[in-house]
Amino acid sequence: MHAFGMYNYLHCDSWYQDSVYYVDNLGRIMNLTVMLDTALGKPREVFRLPTDLIAYDNRLCASMHFTSSTWVTLSDGTGRLYLIGTGERGNSASEKWEIMFNEELGNPFIIIHSISLLKAEEHSIATLLLRIEKEELDMKGSGFYVSLEWVTINKKYKDKKKYEITKRNILHGKSVPHYAAIEPDGNGLMIVSYKSFTFVQVGQNLEESKDEDMSEKIKEPLYYWQQTEDDLTVTISLPEDCTKEDIQIQFLPDHVNVVLKGQRFLEGNLYSSIDHESSTWIIKENNSLEISLIKKNEGLTWPELVVGDKEGEFIRDSAQCAAIAERLMHLTSDELNPNPDKGKPPCNAQELEECDIFFEESSSLCRFDGSTLKTTHVVNLGSNQYLFSVIVDPKEMPCFCLRHDVDALLWQPHSSNQDDMWEHIATFNALGYVQASKRDKKFFACAPNYSYAALCECLRRVFIYRQPTPMSTVLYNRKEGRKNITRGQALMYKSLSSLHLHHICSSSIEQSKSRVSVRVEYTRKQIAGGMIHWEPFIHVD
Repeated sequence: MHAFGMYNYLHCDSWYQDSVYYVDNLGRIMNLTVMLDTALGKPREVFRLPTDLIAYDNRLCASMHFTSSTWVTLSDGTGRLYLIGTGERGNSASEKWEIMFNEELGNPFIIIHSISLLKAEEHSIATLLLRIEKEELDMKGSGFYVSLEWVTINKKYKDKKKYEITKRNILHGKSVPHYAAIEPDGNGLMIVSYKSFTFVQVGQNLEESKDEDMSEKIKEPLYYWQQTEDDLTVTISLPEDCTKEDIQIQFLPDHVNVVLKGQRFLEGNLYSSIDHESSTWIIKENNSLEISLIKKNEGLTWPELVVGDKEGEFIRDSAQCAAIAERLMHLTSDELNPNPDKGKPPCNAQELEECDIFFEESSSLCRFDGSTLKTTHVVNLGSNQYLFSVIVDPKEMPCFCLRHDVDALLWQPHSSNQDDMWEHIATFNALGYVQASKRDKKFFACAPNYSYAALCECLRRVFIYRQPTPMSTVLYNRKEGRKNITRGQALMYKSLSSLHLHHICSSSIEQSKSRVSVRVEYTRKQIAGGMIHWEPFIHVD
């Protein structure tokens, strides 16, 4: 339902923002030019799919993505991918849709993103396809899994060959991604989803992928370590036939180096300083190496042995666990709210509003490297609910909007900066609070200049929320639009009480024998200093 039932059949061309396309039931690609100051023009046919869609019973909706100003990727919903050269789409005289590549790729899919890469000697198109596959062995879950296929189509100019597929990578997951996009340079992939995705080999099923991931997770630690207030003990299992002569250990005040049979086993900077002259090591009877490190700062608890090393496992003894439990005893109870009549109850559910609800399905933002097919960045979004995605600059990745408290924050991914990959570019004041009350929302978007946001319900209504001025990343005075206010001042403005009075006026528009109801709702706000501000909200029925 989330993958295909919420699909938008209208495709806005982000390279020419006045153009909207759709695929009708006859397989015709129809184009509309939308101008705000004129009536909607008559749709014109720009391309017709060669497949007879009516003959296919088990098919999905046709989908397309505008890869560049002259290229389009297209799916007919039957499992066939088309790569189409369109010419300059903004000019009807030069616009000519021509199939440059088409191939059957298996089960039906929809296209969710694509990019065009132009180098000195070759042209590549990378596209991301989404499928819902049946999992025969899943007896407890839904019986289905989500497949994302990253397909690269390439043509070298000097060979005079046609476009052909040069790479196919597949990811599997158990939830439909909220957001998925390929980086502009083709070196990576970003996904926002409730459950994680992993790359699998072509022909490998989901269970085999899970077994591999599980084997990595349960890999035996290279060493175990314990600590007291005075010292640390490191235990290493020695290889077979390892003798005293095969062991080389170097102690430094802030560094340790362990070499076994000529192979470096453990090396790095210690969390804190040790008394290197008093530190020792010994071979135990069970063919294990025991290293004793004497702390220079007695009583200091080390959170890790070697800085940044994750190959070891810390073992806490029973005495330490008992001491920690005793220190936390005053924060716990055997009963749930044992004395509700004393003072104020811990929580009153009737005081909660829609925007206060914490979503149990916490999503995460993951970045995958295109070469190693490994995860390089993982960000847990927590209670920051995913709202929508929008293309602000077609040359960049799509932006995604997250709820933060009562507001909605728009983020722009930047793959070129590995240290700061996500930039906050706009804020929609109170939009997170407003959208929480719209239970029937289906589509959500905003203007490329951040001047307004639009929310479309499942049946007939569209809500448009306008901002007085476009918001950038700096803090603004919400009432007057002045910049550079302090954080304390921002909190003060947020806490000001306001009086909400509603005045509703309605008007109707008669056009082409259909009635469209436009309802404008004005909110009268009285703020500090006696100022009164009227803010319109437009509702289209």
